This record gives sequence, structure tokens and C-alpha cells, in this order.
Amino acid sequence: MPEPLAEPPPALTEGLRAMGLLAPDATARGEPLSGGVSSDIWRVVLPEGREVCVKRALAKLKVAADWRAPVIRNRYEARWLARAAKAAPCSVPKLLGQNEATGTLAMEWLAPCEHPVWKTRLRDGHADAGFAAEVGRRIARIHAHAARQPALSADFPTDQLFHAIRLEPYLVASARAHPDLAPALSALVARTAAMKLTLVHGDVSPKNILVGPRGPVFIDAECAWWGDPAFDLAFCLNHLLLKCLWTPRAAGDFLRCFEAMATAYLAGVQWEAPAVLEARAASLLPGLFLARVDGKSPVEYLTDEADKDRVRRVARALLLAPPDRLRTVRAAWGDEIQA
Repeated sequence: MPEPLAEPPPALTEGLRAMGLLAPDATARGEPLSGGVSSDIWRVVLPEGREVCVKRALAKLKVAADWRAPVIRNRYEARWLARAAKAAPCSVPKLLGQNEATGTLAMEWLAPCEHPVWKTRLRDGHADAGFAAEVGRRIARIHAHAARQPALSADFPTDQLFHAIRLEPYLVASARAHPDLAPALSALVARTAAMKLTLVHGDVSPKNILVGPRGPVFIDAECAWWGDPAFDLAFCLNHLLLKCLWTPRAAGDFLRCFEAMATAYLAGVQWEAPAVLEARAASLLPGLFLARVDGKSPVEYLTDEADKDRVRRVARALLLAPPDRLRTVRAAWGDEIQA
């Protein structure tokens, strides 16, 4: 039997009322959703039976480390959803409203039976290179659309937020764990922070990609930032490498997904020379790879120290001799795991 629906926390209810989705004297019922570390997320059933997804950003993220970030970030998530919907229709949930006073955001509810999470599919060994290519293609489309409108940068003054929620917990924290790599990691932080080219999602991860009937659907753009598109590419490719240790029997398929995504994405790069962007992504990727074992947000499925050491070994070598092509990273990891 499913758990009975409960009344959402007061802030979520207040937010729904402020957004005009719930009448002042009405009540809603719902259930909390799992999976996120940065927000409280609920499926809410409104009185008329309509289902919506409501999230409220947390000041302290749900991880072991003391990781804090400004709750104003869902203002920029709402803006990212609106811009991405114009660039790649059907690739994001419909934005229903956002209320800054309560820190809440409402979107259409996408039922899991029709929109499974890509991370779950990958965990089970379902690695579809065609789907991975479409992920790359759609992210490139969003990047290209925004790059043609540089005035949009004014809507995303999130440099400090991006540093707090991405650069510091990943690359800066990894530099503290590996002092000899601090110069290389600090250089990646400085270069990434300085690159201002287009609208970046900031968390293109399989946990934030739904396998929809019409292709990939991107959610959780709390890290939205006007900056370096190479970050989105490297961030997602990183997960395909790590999944090789989670589901070893599908490692070869994950590496084919890596190649398909990178190829499709780079084919859509219009705002700069694709090889230039690829060089940034390839050199950033080892830093992100290392960060998922020694940063503030380690992946939960790598618990064996021997597996962590494999990540460290490959990441360290590539940070000390930075690659300029993504295939170099893929080959180094393939050699390590013999896939």
C-alpha cells in the first residue's frame, strides 16, 4: 500500500499560495521525494487533482561536509528553465511559478513511470548511446541559443553562487585533499570562473536527466550560471566514467555513451571553435573526476577504497599532464579498468 499523502511543510504551502496555485483557504496534500541533497522536493496534489512538483532550496546541503549555498538560487533555476524551454522545447519541465519570499519553485509533475531517471537506467546497465548523444545534442542547443543572446548574462549574476556550489566543493576541496595538485586545480578554478560565453546548467548529471517519451528532460538547474559551457559537458561525461565502477558489466557501453555524447555535443558548438572547447573540457574532466572521491560531494556508490584509488590514479596523472582531447581521458580510464 502506498504511504498516505501528507500536508507539505508550511513554506511550500505558502509558496504555492503566493504563486497563485493554491487558494488562500485551500489545502494540498503530497509526499516528499528522495534523491536530492540541495532542496526539499515534494510531489503535491492540488485540491482540483492537479499534480505539481514543488522544491525549496536548502541553506545547508544534505551531505556529510559543511556545504552551504545561498537559497536565492532557485530564482536562477526558474530563469534557466524559461530560457531552456525556448531553446529546446520538450527538454525541460514546464515552469509554473517561483516565489522568492519562501524560496520555492513549482514545475509540472512528470510521472516516473513515463520519465524514469537516467541514473537509475545506467545503474541497471541500460546504456543507450543514442540517448547519450541526444543529451549532448540538446545541451549544445541550449548553449548555442543563449550564446546568441549575450544580454542574457545580466539575468544570471551568479558567479559567487557558482563558486560556492560548484568550484569550491569540487575543485578547491580536492586541492586541499591533494596539496601537490593545488596549482593545477587552482588554475582550473581560475580559468573556469573567467570564461563567460553562455548559459550553463551547472549540474548536468544522470540524476538530473529524465528519460522522457520525447528524449532527455533536464531538471535541477540550481547552479545556473553565465560562464563556461565546457563545464556542463565535462560534468556529465564524468558520470559516465564513474558508472564503469558502479556497474562493471556495462563499462564498455558507458564508454561508448561517453564517445556518443561528446561527439554529438561538439557537433553543435557554434560560438567558438569546437576543438578549443574540447580542450577545456578534457583538462577540466580529471579535476571533476577526482572531486567525486575527494571533494565535498563524493558519489555514494564508490565505497571500496581500491576503486577510489583507481579514480585517483587516473585523475592525478591527467592533472599533471593535461589532455586536450576527450578521447585521451576515455582511453586512460579504459586502460585502467581494461574496458
